Amino acid sequence: MNKQQYIDKAEENLFHVYNRFPVVFDHGRGVKLYDTDEVEYLDFASGIGVMAFGYGNEDYENALFSQIKEITHTSNLFYHAPMIEAAEKVVKVTGLSKVFFTNSGAEAIEGAIKTAKKYAYLRDGFAGHEIIAMNHSFHGRTVGSLSVTGTEHYREPFYPLMDGVKFATFNDYGSVLSRVTDKTCAILLEPVQGEGGVTPADATFLKKIRELCDDKDILLIFDEIQCGMGRTGSMFAYQQYDVMPDILTTAKALGGGVPVGAFVVNQKVANKSLVPGDHGTTYGSNPLCTAAVSTVFDMFEKYKLCDHVNRIAPLFIETLDRLVEKYDFVTERRGMGLMQGLVLTVPVADVVKKALLEENLVVLSAGGNVLRMLPPLVITEQDVDNFKVKIEAVFDAM
Repeated sequence: MNKQQYIDKAEENLFHVYNRFPVVFDHGRGVKLYDTDEVEYLDFASGIGVMAFGYGNEDYENALFSQIKEITHTSNLFYHAPMIEAAEKVVKVTGLSKVFFTNSGAEAIEGAIKTAKKYAYLRDGFAGHEIIAMNHSFHGRTVGSLSVTGTEHYREPFYPLMDGVKFATFNDYGSVLSRVTDKTCAILLEPVQGEGGVTPADATFLKKIRELCDDKDILLIFDEIQCGMGRTGSMFAYQQYDVMPDILTTAKALGGGVPVGAFVVNQKVANKSLVPGDHGTTYGSNPLCTAAVSTVFDMFEKYKLCDHVNRIAPLFIETLDRLVEKYDFVTERRGMGLMQGLVLTVPVADVVKKALLEENLVVLSAGGNVLRMLPPLVITEQDVDNFKVKIEAVFDAM
């Protein structure tokens, strides 16, 4: 089939919940994607932050091939080695105590919510507790994760959602404090808001939130589904703030391309929250997915990938800052590491489409007016230079 035939067949059979671009990707190598016509694209989106090592990595592929030959699924009624190895590595890197593997980031959020509610239920002896989340946050599209997503137009068609959620202003401690009651069981936030506009948390804000949670026995939940796994230059962004969460959610690059997420809790929460029968999943902890997780952590160490991010990110940031200086419709850069955004006064959707279809550059949008870049973490100086040439061609044409 040619490209248009593929697209027509997709529209005939797929539920139309995405406005896809007219490109049919076929394979990838390194930080490049190729469509069915063998057209090459520079990928600065990495599958929305998933493909940390880019495409066609032999270490990753060989590990998954080996696991496929052994076993791809049992169930959580039994133990298996990949799950055990992956769990040990997650606990070690996060500094937390217990992990539960899920199929996605949204399900990790669901598990974190249930864990916080059960913790408060056991502590207080009654249900009906509340969660404080942030305006402009994004945590997923299931009913629970949508309930704590701080963007009204995502929530509105699906009311009533989960009760007991209050929204505060990100980076405004007073706003959070004003929403705390004796029913508050958790405060949920992204250390770097992704979909909301690539906005990092203020260090003082996070430290005050941690102190508040400690004082009132409120659980602090960090959503690092997008900003975690080396994206900001440390394995998790909170490690740069020196603020520990009680519960952490992670996904995207956690599996390097295989669908897997996790929520991780400290010992206090593990001791007094979920028990057998409270939570479960058919595919979570699947041998294939957890083999991928284990391999990803090994590859981070082998390639010293966080060190690489910290070496290449300043060059990328300098390139973006020069774009702010050069173009009057580019008003601000914000982000951390290789999670970066440019605030534009021209329609972002037009820029994304023009970049893809005219310059073969894959970028993203966020927060209504932000051009978002989430390149594979293995990008080189040459890749940054190529990005600069392509995005300047787009901006010049604007």
